[in-house]
Amino acid sequence: MMFRKQSSLIVVAIACAAALVFAVYFIAADKASNDIHAAADRQLHIIALDLESVVEKFETLPFAIAFQSDVVQVLAKPGDRELAHRLNLILQAIQRQSKVGAIYLMDRSGHTIASSNWDQPTSFVGKNFGFRPYFREALSGSAGRFYGIGSTTGEPGYFIAQPVYPPDRPRVAAKPVGVLAVKISLAEFEQAWQSSEEPLALADDKGVVFLSNRNGWLYHSMRALDRDAQSALADTLQYAGQRIAPISSLPKKVQAGFGEHVAKPVGRLGWQLMLFPSQARIVRAATLSALAAALLLAIAGISTWALYQRRRRLEEGRESRKALQQAAEELDRKIVQRTQELLQANRSLEGKYAKLKETEHLLRSTQNELVQAGKLAMLGQMAAGVTHELNQPLAAIRAFADNAGTFLARGQVEQAGENLAHISAASARMGAIIGQLKGFARKSHETVASVDLAQAIHASAQLLDSEFRRHNVQLTIDADNAALVTGDMVRTEQVLINLLRNALDAVENTTLRKVAVTLRQEDGDAVVRIHDSGPGIPDQVAQHLFEPFFTTKPSGKGLGLGLAISSSIVQAMNGQLSAHNHVDGGAEFVVRLPGPETISTLEGDKLVNA
Repeated sequence: MMFRKQSSLIVVAIACAAALVFAVYFIAADKASNDIHAAADRQLHIIALDLESVVEKFETLPFAIAFQSDVVQVLAKPGDRELAHRLNLILQAIQRQSKVGAIYLMDRSGHTIASSNWDQPTSFVGKNFGFRPYFREALSGSAGRFYGIGSTTGEPGYFIAQPVYPPDRPRVAAKPVGVLAVKISLAEFEQAWQSSEEPLALADDKGVVFLSNRNGWLYHSMRALDRDAQSALADTLQYAGQRIAPISSLPKKVQAGFGEHVAKPVGRLGWQLMLFPSQARIVRAATLSALAAALLLAIAGISTWALYQRRRRLEEGRESRKALQQAAEELDRKIVQRTQELLQANRSLEGKYAKLKETEHLLRSTQNELVQAGKLAMLGQMAAGVTHELNQPLAAIRAFADNAGTFLARGQVEQAGENLAHISAASARMGAIIGQLKGFARKSHETVASVDLAQAIHASAQLLDSEFRRHNVQLTIDADNAALVTGDMVRTEQVLINLLRNALDAVENTTLRKVAVTLRQEDGDAVVRIHDSGPGIPDQVAQHLFEPFFTTKPSGKGLGLGLAISSSIVQAMNGQLSAHNHVDGGAEFVVRLPGPETISTLEGDKLVNA
């Protein structure tokens, strides 16, 4: 009898607990739904303000441009090509400065006679946009606004149009002589929305989605469109003539998230900005609340059961203490075992660390030898030019020596002295050339010192001067002011010579052969830029440019180590070596080195090896 009574109480308690958990679930779901919708409304308000500010920012642009004297003159003389070309350049300059998609001028028939994209394959010049609603609205005397896919470019955009009036008549009484339109791209909003996990969509007054972070929803409607709406879209080619199907007709995977949403009106064309809150968040919040209620009920039940079991636990206390003592002894044994294992692991790590230091020493030695090998390879490449430089003073010395002997035989001592002076000057020139080669060829001791980049640039250029003259390459150097950095003079010259050699190779087969070197101070850093007039850096080469043994030169012209070594040397000086294609054509290599006061990661008196 007692057992049945206890069983009945347990069943009733479980039923009450279940009812309470379900009630908590529904209350939490309702509250979560209200909170999420309120948060969505606030988020939409911010997005709507941002969108309206961008659209309204360009609202007056076509109105202002319509007052340009060239605009009215082109409409008055549509056949004047010179006048039209001048207006094309003006519209293009305004378009680039304002960063809109396009600016173009149409006559009363909708024929485009000037456009900012006049020099593009998708130029509007010669196209007729008289079928667009914004043109008809502007021609009637009011501002025209329209969003659609461009019939020429295939790119969507927001169009703002204003009528153009003749300057000699009041705007109230005059009829428009043309229409000036501006196209604005809203793609940046679509890209910004991609970070949102919840669907965002912007639909027109017919319910057609034209901006969304769900690509599958684009150019689909919130609901099925009737025949008149489809016909209106087809007549204006608003969405390139494609038939608009509802989002509900898409596959389940594509329309995921479509359904209940929060909407806010945007702009002057009846647009609706919509956010589709995740129902899973509501379910998750309600489930967590229900689980919390269930957990509390479970804790209460367990506490009751614990009180019931307390007397039994007191009886089992002695056995529990005994078991605890055994567990403590077992734990002590495991601690001793683990300590022995850690000591053994520590000894193993010490041995591995010693091997690692030995390997690191070997690697540094190998890297230093590789740097020296790179210098010797460059010396080999410069050998022909240096030989030519030495041949000239040698030939002069021989000629002056013969002449001096002749003058002495004739007793003309003054003329013989002049020839001997020429011989001395030629010998000094040869000594300077050989001294530069010896200084560059010597092995660097990695000693940290103050390096004048301007001096290093001129010394490197002097070593390659004969090469530039032999290949008829114009070398200009803008490095008059000293720029001090902390590093190694020899390795710095090695980097500069390698980059100048690469620039020389880049312009070898071009008609215009120019290499420019500039030195500037930027934000406390010394920046050297080497720009050539060559073909530039292909995209497939740029990502591998500083990898060892990667080269685009023919076999026998390089091992692909020069840029890898140069990058390592620059990194060892806490600097950065980068390359890109210059806006004026050709490639540009940039060496950025910090000034002496910004150097912090130096290892003693040595540069950190790359």
